[in-house]
Amino acid sequence: MFTRRQALLGAAAAAMLAAMPPLAAAANETEIAALPREKVTLVAPPFVHAHEQVATGGPKVVEFTMPIIEKMVVIDDEGTEFQAMTFNGSMPGPMMVVHEGDYVELTLINPATNSMPHNIDFHAATGALGGGALTYVNPGEQVKLRFKATRTGTFVYHCAPEGAMIPWHVVSGMSGTIMVLPRDGLKNEKGEPVRYDQAFYIGENDFYVPRDEDGNFKTYESHGDSYADTLEVMKGLIPTHVVFNGAKGALTGDNAMKSKVGETVLIVHSRANRDTRPHLIGGHGDYVWEEGKFANPPAKDLETWFIRGGSAGAALYTFLQPGVYAYVNHNLIEAVELGATAHFLVEGEWDDDLMKQVEAPGPIPVN
Repeated sequence: MFTRRQALLGAAAAAMLAAMPPLAAAANETEIAALPREKVTLVAPPFVHAHEQVATGGPKVVEFTMPIIEKMVVIDDEGTEFQAMTFNGSMPGPMMVVHEGDYVELTLINPATNSMPHNIDFHAATGALGGGALTYVNPGEQVKLRFKATRTGTFVYHCAPEGAMIPWHVVSGMSGTIMVLPRDGLKNEKGEPVRYDQAFYIGENDFYVPRDEDGNFKTYESHGDSYADTLEVMKGLIPTHVVFNGAKGALTGDNAMKSKVGETVLIVHSRANRDTRPHLIGGHGDYVWEEGKFANPPAKDLETWFIRGGSAGAALYTFLQPGVYAYVNHNLIEAVELGATAHFLVEGEWDDDLMKQVEAPGPIPVN
């Protein structure tokens, strides 16, 4: 069993810090202090906090506060209970949005009620293991990190404490995305501006829940109690659940994402641990940044796109027909059997020119 004492040691993190050269005082600290500040309240996915698509004014310091919450959650319609570790209480963690040249200032809080040490590794950041070496916090501690957003795109962030703790924390729910927009907004392959009416964030999770001798999913009283059994399932590389936003059905039915005919949506899709292949059934990717990097021109008119494990991609689509659109991982076994399905519910008028049932189903004529 993994004990609280082992979790609190943090020896590797301490060694990393000791090995780092002394942090030189930034020559531009005075200039940074003079920058305007914006305090952002994060929201739970699939929604994204209010933001400008085109920056007004110069760079600023964008302040975020994010507690780490360890909690029991239900991850499927069979009532399977799961010991989750989360950023801000959601799986995935909330999406942060800034512009290139802005400074991200995050206060990361590990409440005393938690049992594990945690940190955060921003794939968008430069140095110190993406900030992981500077943000290691035990229960009852908090830390403040600042980094400059120097590259545009969508980037994963995740917890990365040390050793086997890294994948365990990630597949327990501790990942999210930060989007760094170009200051002049998104552009198509011709360099022309493109905009969106709504942004949605979908994080894909792979869970590894141990079973008992009868084949039923096991429930554990604490994260530490679940560690050894979960690690054995993880080593098999076969997830028991592959879901969007933390649970099977989290984005279907009453929880479906809503839009209208004529609206353009930005869909950001992250995958911290495994590859995935998003597909919008009945729609397309008008513009797709598969690799999630806005310095590269988007691909056009994709049917299915590929998101590499450890990255986040982005797609723009303008809805042309009303109805329910299924957004799936096009490994259809994972979509249908394991849970990687979401729905868009789109209102508007049907266009017969795009599609029409010419003849209703009926008996096959007999010649």
